[in-house]
Amino acid sequence: MKQVPNLFTLLNLVFGCIAIILILQPGENIASVQEGTLLLTLPEKITYASFFIFAAGIVDFLDGFVARLMKASSEMGKQLDSLSDVVTFGVAPAMIMYQLLRMSYLKEVSAFDTSVLFLLPALLIACCAAWRLAKFNIDARQSTTFFGVPTPITAMVVASLPLIIWFNQWGLAELLVNKWVLYLLTLVLSVMMVVDVPIMSLKFKDYSFKNNQPKFILVVAAVVLAIIFQWAAIPMIYLLYVVLSLLLRSKI
Repeated sequence: MKQVPNLFTLLNLVFGCIAIILILQPGENIASVQEGTLLLTLPEKITYASFFIFAAGIVDFLDGFVARLMKASSEMGKQLDSLSDVVTFGVAPAMIMYQLLRMSYLKEVSAFDTSVLFLLPALLIACCAAWRLAKFNIDARQSTTFFGVPTPITAMVVASLPLIIWFNQWGLAELLVNKWVLYLLTLVLSVMMVVDVPIMSLKFKDYSFKNNQPKFILVVAAVVLAIIFQWAAIPMIYLLYVVLSLLLRSKI
């Protein structure tokens, strides 16, 4: 029974691997020209990959919950969790960003002359995720407060991008297939994983408003944003999460 939490962790890894397969074998981009403008359709399999990353996030929460419930926490489980997270919340999001950058260059006249070197910055997400997870394992300060944004939260932001593009929510699709926007997102998300500033943990010690004020504000705001903006709410919730952590650091 002590291995049950580890089985959840391995399921997280399986979901991450499936996501990577879907991202790297998405089918062809469909291109069309309307009024002199080249339009690209995101391959549907990439959106499926996003759902697998979200599912892995749920499983990642459950493995820790089950471990605490069964009192089966172990050093093996801790290491296995980090190794799985590198794949699911590091490599898979990096591959999504790689494909989105590829799409952004396909819109240009010189698309077929684009060097793969212009797409490699996407791998910064994977590298910073690995750094963040390794640091977490040896940093005793992060038992109640994080230092740097957790990798699953960063992965959710990246995983939301294909869905925002697919449904073109709030007309953001064109903006999110702009190479400069993608480069900026890659840099900001990567740096925020490894920066040494306190970031709120989402674990509740108790349910009093006084001791969890920033968390309650975040939860209520997240629900409202999700109702109004659907998938487009995820980057907004991420921004609010970081801002609340920085402004209310004395209370986290």
